[in-house]
Amino acid sequence: MTRSLNRSGPTALLSRPSVRIALAALAAPGAETRLVGGCVRDCLLGTEAADIDLATTLLPEETMARAFEAGVKVVPTGIEHGTITLVAAGEPVEVTTLREDVETDGRHAVVRFGRDFARDAERRDFTINALTLDPGGHLHDTVGGIADLEAGRVRFIGDAATRIREDALRILRFFRFHARFGLGEPDPNALAACIAARDSLDGLSKERVRTEFLKLLMAERGVPVVSILAATGLLPRITGGVGEHGRLARAAKAALPAALRLAALAVHTLPDADRLRERLRLSKAEAGELAAYAGALAALHDRAQLDVGEARALTADHGAHMVAATLAILRGEPRPALSAEARQEIARLRAGGRDPVFPVIGADLVQAGIRPGRAIGQGLAVARAEWLRRGCPEDAHSRTELLAIAQAAAQ
Repeated sequence: MTRSLNRSGPTALLSRPSVRIALAALAAPGAETRLVGGCVRDCLLGTEAADIDLATTLLPEETMARAFEAGVKVVPTGIEHGTITLVAAGEPVEVTTLREDVETDGRHAVVRFGRDFARDAERRDFTINALTLDPGGHLHDTVGGIADLEAGRVRFIGDAATRIREDALRILRFFRFHARFGLGEPDPNALAACIAARDSLDGLSKERVRTEFLKLLMAERGVPVVSILAATGLLPRITGGVGEHGRLARAAKAALPAALRLAALAVHTLPDADRLRERLRLSKAEAGELAAYAGALAALHDRAQLDVGEARALTADHGAHMVAATLAILRGEPRPALSAEARQEIARLRAGGRDPVFPVIGADLVQAGIRPGRAIGQGLAVARAEWLRRGCPEDAHSRTELLAIAQAAAQ
């Protein structure tokens, strides 16, 4: 199994306004600057790169000086590591001076600046990320990246174990890149090295693991690659538990976002959501999605059948968006069974972007003569339970009846 590369991609990449401006600004006698990494890889695959990276023999101070002289905005984003960001044609272009590793400890590297593109390539992670493209349109490949890209093979540069010792995050990057670019089975040497180094995952920051794993879940072949992680014992190192691979597959088929794919894979109850929040240092929004999924999942699994009224009640409690997502994840499982009308109602509510709203508020009871206090909350709770039982009606007659129920309960 192989893929054909887009041989006209380099020409299109070099004609991109930000690239033309940046390369022109850094052109200097005795110096060389090339496009490098993902943008070169992606242009050969026929996709437009989101990020533009340049490697240069210029020292950081020289890069900044030439950019200033050309009238290009300069942001010293990582000058201590030799990285400068130029803003050209409204687009960021990251420029890094060629480097050579002197020492690594698995998380941080000590480097020195260099002038050898081949040596710089040797310190990168995978062959498909080490291609360079010069301003004349010539592709440079010193590590076999083009052949690997054609074969759909993700392969470490040099010794896989050594690359992983330099940065343990490369274990997760290997699986993410295989999910995105791989065409067959994982490279056996790379896979063996990742398994052997699995203990090193424990030393990574939670934020870095989170970023890589969520990207993996969104990759085109993320589902089968997660199965490989499970089969090799790596998945529990990431999530702290077993995976629901069928649910993950349905979440991917429904094109759900990364947080809900994670929920489908690893959340059964609210404690699972709490564990993942801490284990992966999830954002507040992501953790909220997992907790909401756990609530909707529990509510749906308590139901054998759902009619229209019950479907509306569920959306009132959990939101049409979350109910619809959870149902997509559970599709094909015995519980719950939905009538066609119930599915249509959930779809209608989700499309409209408005969940059923309980039509009585505390101010209504105060206006009716109920003194502020706990009694109002009790009255509203009783009336809301009746509202849910009735299927969340929102008409004026129902509101009048519900207000009377709330008043009676608050007396």
